[in-house]
Amino acid sequence: MSDRPNILWILTTQWRAQACGYAGDPNARTPALDRLAAASVDFAEAVTPHPFGPFARAALLTGAPCPANGVRDYFDPLPPASRTIAHAVAAQGYATAFFGKWHLGRRDPAAPLVGEEHARVLVPAETRGGFEFWEGFESGFQLNDPWLHGSRLPEPVRFAGYQSAVLGARAAAWLREPDRGERPWFAVVSLEAPHPPYAAPAGGPPGDPAGLVLPANVPRGGEAEARARRELSGYYAHIEATDQAIGRLLEELAVEPAAAGRTVVVFTSVHGDLHGAHGLFRKGWPYEESIRVPLLVRLPPALGGRGGVRTAQLASLLDLPRWTAAWAGTDLGGGPEAAPPAGERQLISMPSIVRQPLQCDRLWHGVRTRRRKLILADDSPWLYFDLEADPAEERNLAGDPARAGEIARLRAAHLPG
Repeated sequence: MSDRPNILWILTTQWRAQACGYAGDPNARTPALDRLAAASVDFAEAVTPHPFGPFARAALLTGAPCPANGVRDYFDPLPPASRTIAHAVAAQGYATAFFGKWHLGRRDPAAPLVGEEHARVLVPAETRGGFEFWEGFESGFQLNDPWLHGSRLPEPVRFAGYQSAVLGARAAAWLREPDRGERPWFAVVSLEAPHPPYAAPAGGPPGDPAGLVLPANVPRGGEAEARARRELSGYYAHIEATDQAIGRLLEELAVEPAAAGRTVVVFTSVHGDLHGAHGLFRKGWPYEESIRVPLLVRLPPALGGRGGVRTAQLASLLDLPRWTAAWAGTDLGGGPEAAPPAGERQLISMPSIVRQPLQCDRLWHGVRTRRRKLILADDSPWLYFDLEADPAEERNLAGDPARAGEIARLRAAHLPG
């Protein structure tokens, strides 16, 4: 048995950092994640580099931001020659496995985004990011009865049940295989929930929209509030159901001799959702509800694991592949496209406009520090927030003459050119 740790990524979609019980959300019922947080380091200031699925996923797997990793447009596939974290850890003798939503394959832009057509798109073996075992689906937003194909399923097969539960069970079965203790392993369990359609069944009734506690930056008394309450009732139902599925997967790890006590567990999401904040919905926007993501890291004792630690250290999904490579005893490698260490700031951007309803309507790039956020559009300041004094981002200071000097200094230091 290797003394190197096993590594598990639990990746979700559209789960914003604020929407967890351990983060203080009164609407979120997340007992499994609350227990995980009590045994983990909680990176409360973690962000996605790109608040849209394919861009974030490409960055997460390669450790390089978009478009340097080859993904600029929503329908761009990850280039087959891309070197990913799976390649890096496999070179160290790790068994690698991916389960669930891929969203980096070649899709037909004319096909409906929601439905079986995208869910049944075949992802060829040479475009699966270097994972030794792969079982998943391209997209399709089928939160129930998912279609899966991959290493042992040459054609898509439909599995009955809630998607998060099905994927957790399939991953747990792989972890129980007799030879699993022979090599350390790296596994990604990529869940689509709590992504829309929020009205899809989640195994239990949705909550009462009228009883939800909304943040102050959701405008009251109009359609934005009504829509936020309607969608959030389903959103939190999917959060609860997915939390239960994650809990069952973690219980399997706890009792499995080959994994118990020597597995790094990471929980995160590729992006969040505005849910009515600032009167906006969905993702792609540079606001905190869209760019901030949950990030829990539970380390085994041999790696100095500490429980119940909440840190304000800045972190990004771009950090995760580098951390993972280090846990496996290597580095991610890569050329000049690889993102540099973040230090005291995180760079965020939307590399293209995704022309779908409700999404952000412009290209932008910017920088987020612990205290400030500066966003440029058309190479001019669009948004500037004092996150210390205004964490809900209700006062845009981009046009304030008194802030012109600090905006110029922040831009020169972190957004040159």
